Amino acid sequence: MKAEMISVGTELLLGQIIDTNSQFLARLCAELGIDLYFETTVGDNPTRLQQVINQASQRSDLVILIGGLGPTADDLTKQVMATELNCQLVTDQIAQDKINHFYQESTKEKPHDADRMAQYLAGSQVFPNDQGFAVGMLKETKKTAYLVLPGPPAELQPMVTNYAQTALAQLNGSQRLIKSKVMRFFGIGEPALEDRLQVLIQAQTTPTLATYAKQNEITLRLTATGSDPDQVDAMLQALSQQVLDLAGSYFYGFGDQNSLPAVVVAGLRQHQLTVTAAESLTGGLFQSQLTGISHASDVFPGGFVTYAPRAKEALVGVASDIIAKNGVVSEPTAIAMALGAQRVLQTDLALSFTGVAGPAALEGHPAGFFWVGLALPTGKVVTKAVTYPKSRNEVRDYAVKVGLKLIYDYLKDISNK
Repeated sequence: MKAEMISVGTELLLGQIIDTNSQFLARLCAELGIDLYFETTVGDNPTRLQQVINQASQRSDLVILIGGLGPTADDLTKQVMATELNCQLVTDQIAQDKINHFYQESTKEKPHDADRMAQYLAGSQVFPNDQGFAVGMLKETKKTAYLVLPGPPAELQPMVTNYAQTALAQLNGSQRLIKSKVMRFFGIGEPALEDRLQVLIQAQTTPTLATYAKQNEITLRLTATGSDPDQVDAMLQALSQQVLDLAGSYFYGFGDQNSLPAVVVAGLRQHQLTVTAAESLTGGLFQSQLTGISHASDVFPGGFVTYAPRAKEALVGVASDIIAKNGVVSEPTAIAMALGAQRVLQTDLALSFTGVAGPAALEGHPAGFFWVGLALPTGKVVTKAVTYPKSRNEVRDYAVKVGLKLIYDYLKDISNK
């Protein structure tokens, strides 16, 4: 089967966003034995989009269209497709009810064209959007099949993984079921993870393994095929256990949409523990990421941004002689910050972050060097020193993830006792 992709969006042509969808879909096509011959990016212009679709229809068996399914005036992919294929747009009632419910419960004003997100090309196989509103679809004609997907990667990838990839496999002549499991890792680079998993990578048939570098972490996608759903699940379970045996110390969770903050909040709630933080170089980023998770208020009463030395002294009681003797960027200061935050808010756990985000060095330490401390209920403080010579914001994000992983490891340890 010959395929091509059409990515729709002027923002792509202007370089305002990075196209990660094409890479994701190209790898999927390769896994399914679908030959991807062309990739085109076109702006939000109906005339040019129609020209590109027409050209693709003449030379490809499968055309994958990405984006242009939203509620704004320039989201025209389905409308152009309906004209090109001479078919009507009809409404998926489940998606329509989801849109109606959201805006009834929200303070946001419903966009004039919001209902278009529930529309699909008549005769299509419809794919629900678990992370948004715009439905996807697979429309087959005598000569060409059209897979239409939403643009946001957070919506596209789960839709493809959960629904579309099996439909594509069947379209390509396979009646086999395809299922994937995503494993998430922190604290190890992609080459190092692949080295640890080399014996599995070299032996892979089904399931297969593929690593993907994300922001300061790595995801591993396991994909299995078969005709028996239970057998496919068993293969994925067996392979994931083999991966954990080889690289389990860096693993923190399963799932496309999972994250370290989400896993930590869930673990703290499970163990009925609370946490606070005293943040210097991260400037409140840990607290921001934690409170971005539902139910964070169950485990997080508040925290401190102790950027300057006097804030460390005034807010969490770090003794001035500790800073004078050891410096701001030091293990003793990290310990004092964590214990002070824990004492002030009477939490079970407390994190501290102090270091050099950059670009300049500080107290003889290079940019990217930092200490993280985790005060435990016993009064002990676990500390970790890290040098991560990246950009300022990458250093801050990495430091937060180091702190979250310290909490995750502690929760894992007490769960195993």
